[in-house]
Amino acid sequence: MKAVLDLIIGDPHADRAVPPTGLTARLTVFAACVMAFLAVIALALSLSAGRVADRWADDLAQSATLRLPADPAQADALLLSALEVLQTTPGVASARALSPQEQQALLEPWFGPDLPLDTLPIPQLVEVIADDTGYDAAGLRARLSGQVPGAVLDDHSNWREPLLAAASRVRLIGWCVILLIGAVVAAMITLAAQASLNANAQVIRVLRLVGARDVYIARAFVRRFTLRAGLGAVGGVILGLLALQLIPQDEDVGGLLTNIGFQGAGWLWPLVIPPLSAIVAFVATRAAAFARLKEQT
Repeated sequence: MKAVLDLIIGDPHADRAVPPTGLTARLTVFAACVMAFLAVIALALSLSAGRVADRWADDLAQSATLRLPADPAQADALLLSALEVLQTTPGVASARALSPQEQQALLEPWFGPDLPLDTLPIPQLVEVIADDTGYDAAGLRARLSGQVPGAVLDDHSNWREPLLAAASRVRLIGWCVILLIGAVVAAMITLAAQASLNANAQVIRVLRLVGARDVYIARAFVRRFTLRAGLGAVGGVILGLLALQLIPQDEDVGGLLTNIGFQGAGWLWPLVIPPLSAIVAFVATRAAAFARLKEQT
């Protein structure tokens, strides 16, 4: 705690070695602000995409589709047999045959709205909803093959697994972006600190002549650039959160680009960005300051 207070309060005499304004000061604040803004957007996109993919995957895990053979002569008998099997299967919450209008709506994107279902052998589809415990898909397929020949149960596993993989990849990409942003912040602050040290080489020589140690001199640079990065990051986080408010929010739509933001504990992530920016600035400035002071010895 004392070290943090010393960093915030500083030493007025040592602070004179670092100009409070100028190009390096504006560059540090601007870079930290922009990087924090991008970090907020990257985090929001990563967390939102992961939530959407997880929700879609959960929905697919709870539902399945049973496709019955397109046999007009036995359509009613096959449907009754299939519904009887499904209704007596543990783990199946409900089973419902899709109406002709619903099936036509599913086929419209491929065949258009004028598809004559009554003249074509269209397989009957049955929507199957599982309860919380779920059902044995392999056992259900075995029962269906014996009582409803030709019936095909699609439990959407071929759709669900890619969604889960996509959610994992999106999160990984988001964290990689955050690491790259941190690296850029460190590089920009290092360059700004080195420029400030070079510009104040004469002041540093005078401080050494009066007995100031390199630790004393470096502390002034570290403090000034750490505070600049932290304050710039605060502004960037605020701007990022304001930008997220401009994105439409519609829970009913459930689309990826209409539900971007933070939810629940996710709101803690933006609050972590300014302290992390300050820590990155502290480490980068300290390393740059001691390296440059060693060269100026």
